[in-house]
Amino acid sequence: MEVISVRNQPETVDSAISYIQSKWASEQSREVYQDCISHSLSTPSALPRWYILMDKDSIIGCAGLITNDFISRMDLYPWICALYVEKSYRGKNLGRLLIEAAIADAKEGGYDNCYLCTDHIGYYEKFGFSRIGIGYHPWGETSSIYQISTQRTI
Repeated sequence: MEVISVRNQPETVDSAISYIQSKWASEQSREVYQDCISHSLSTPSALPRWYILMDKDSIIGCAGLITNDFISRMDLYPWICALYVEKSYRGKNLGRLLIEAAIADAKEGGYDNCYLCTDHIGYYEKFGFSRIGIGYHPWGETSSIYQISTQRTI
């Protein structure tokens, strides 16, 4: 298994966009992902970053590291987002690889912490994330907000 940073391997951008859209986009948000991922290749900023998890030639997972994950706490960043591992690969600790890649890039970018918003209570705590509160989404839902230090090894 290998985590690929789309920015570091731009030849993967089209397949990464298609995969991430298939897992996270609605018909209305497809362009959001395409625009964000495409422009992540050329920005001098540390963010955004997008990752795909490969099993030989097949994409089996994804994640992102972005400035805000559609949540009210815009004072916090960067955010780990869009974490997904194919069902047939779950239970093998592969999500950890994507999380580690995002945390490493956040640390390299000079950030002290990473954040995420989720309803998957119990999953992220095993990696050392701490729940720090609740955030509000533009569509009216709430999510728990978690934080982890970029100095921490998961």
